[in-house]
Amino acid sequence: MLVLPCLWWLTVPLLAGYQLARTARRMARRVFPVRPEGHVEDPEVFRVQRVRAWAALVISVGLLTVFGSRKDVAEAQKQVLERVLFAPWLALLSAAVVVALLFWAARPGARRTMRTQLWPAGRSALWYFGAWTLVPLLFIAAGKGMGLLPSSANGLFGLLLRASVMFVCWAPFWWVIFFLCFASGPALRHAFNLSAVHAALPALVTSALVWVFAFLGLSSGGLPPGPVPLAVCAFLGGPVSVTALAWWEIHRLRRRHGVRWRG
Repeated sequence: MLVLPCLWWLTVPLLAGYQLARTARRMARRVFPVRPEGHVEDPEVFRVQRVRAWAALVISVGLLTVFGSRKDVAEAQKQVLERVLFAPWLALLSAAVVVALLFWAARPGARRTMRTQLWPAGRSALWYFGAWTLVPLLFIAAGKGMGLLPSSANGLFGLLLRASVMFVCWAPFWWVIFFLCFASGPALRHAFNLSAVHAALPALVTSALVWVFAFLGLSSGGLPPGPVPLAVCAFLGGPVSVTALAWWEIHRLRRRHGVRWRG
């Protein structure tokens, strides 16, 4: 901006946006810490998960490039958008089912311990889904607020008035957007801090969620492009590999950290 004086007017919006993003990130890290309570760091598992994710991306892009048409590319983009929109809600549903099953299988003593940890995890989920619910409401409210500006406000006073009203109307909306951007990764990765309830819950929820997405994608878009045997392998390869890694992670939790299914 010092090189291009014509962009100096962006200084105040950028500083305001930086402060909004900073406070939203601080709140997101407070609600969804990078290392939540009960989470066990396993660098080897994380390394294999990262390799699997990159391999899945390369295979998906390769199938679309070699066998896909424009319609297949558009369908893939649609599925990515649907996953972004529905992943939090399906993750919550999957987490509720998995927690109920694990709670039912636990010993009475372990149930009492798990029950005390459910409220913090539920509170984190309420923060996250409350933010998602606020996005359309704040967007509509900001649009309505901007519509209340008098058209007769001109000159320096009118410019300052418009800038002030714009900030008041849109600052809450963008704060929530920043919060969701910073919170989504840890929230979905750690299944809304459910590792405090049971260390195996994030892996179990991930396994359930990936199968839900696989069958939703199959029902809406069919098999991936390519020969049928290859398409079936690509369809099953994602959820099967994720499930295998989840069970391997749980096996290591049992062997190395004494985690038991029933507590």
